[in-house]
Amino acid sequence: MNERLKGSLLVFIGACSFGILSTIVKTAYDYGYTLGEVTGSQTMLGMLILWLVYWVTKQLKKNKSQQKIHNSTHQTTSKNKTSSWKVMFAGIFTGLVGIFYYQCVKLIPASIAIILLMQNVWISMLIETVAFRKRPSRAQLFSAVIVLIGTVLAAGIMNDKVSLNGAGVIYGLLAAFSYSIFIITSGRVGNDLDVIHKSALMITGACAITFIIFPPAFLFNGLLFKGLIKWGLALAIFGTVIPPFLFSKGIPLTGVSLGAILGAAELPVAVLSSKFVLHEQVTVVQWIGVIIILTAIVIPNLPKRRNNHIIINRADSRF
Repeated sequence: MNERLKGSLLVFIGACSFGILSTIVKTAYDYGYTLGEVTGSQTMLGMLILWLVYWVTKQLKKNKSQQKIHNSTHQTTSKNKTSSWKVMFAGIFTGLVGIFYYQCVKLIPASIAIILLMQNVWISMLIETVAFRKRPSRAQLFSAVIVLIGTVLAAGIMNDKVSLNGAGVIYGLLAAFSYSIFIITSGRVGNDLDVIHKSALMITGACAITFIIFPPAFLFNGLLFKGLIKWGLALAIFGTVIPPFLFSKGIPLTGVSLGAILGAAELPVAVLSSKFVLHEQVTVVQWIGVIIILTAIVIPNLPKRRNNHIIINRADSRF
């Protein structure tokens, strides 16, 4: 298989994996599980899986290095590796994304919750402008305006039959804000670490903040093994384990710009999943809004002749 095509499939599958999370969460709520139980089981199980994968891969690398004793001097022993606590601190924000986003999904349709999460496009730009004095380009400003126009249509604000829960909208925007901070911080710390190691540290930070906000009673009342574990595992695998791995493998083959475009598949997948699995109503006008938002994400990331760089970042992992 062509390497570029292979990378494209990996990134696309990773994005689709992210897109089904809201549907899984909504279904778990229907079975009577709470926000704390859903987020707590996901982050805990995701943390255990990632640390196990990291330990196994580390042992395999260690065995290989022992077979090549003469090359031991070339092993990476950087003295300037990022401190673990910094990476875990960045992971706190991905924990907050999960808490705010899943609460948003509880209060409003999943098809609209994902639209609110996508507001990180312009929120990230605003944070960088205020905090880092980084002026947005014309393409970025144009993209932000298009996203806002698409949001008005996709959220059904102009439809009299659609009534949005105010608290749900606030939680959705808080999720987008937390996601924006996560994108900015994760892009600045831990880049010298192996992707699995970095992801494990981040989900550890996410698990810590989740357990602080929602003490894990499910560990002691037996609820985890009475059905909660299957929902926690599903969310951990599709939201914490698979996407970071596929993105890390696929984006080097596709290039960052194409990777960002393919990663936008998360939005239509989430909307389609909410329509056909949760049977939520999605109007033609809302689909037009989704297409407009996708256009705003894709256009700034199209390959350029002189300067091909990503404008809208994708995170290593989200929840």
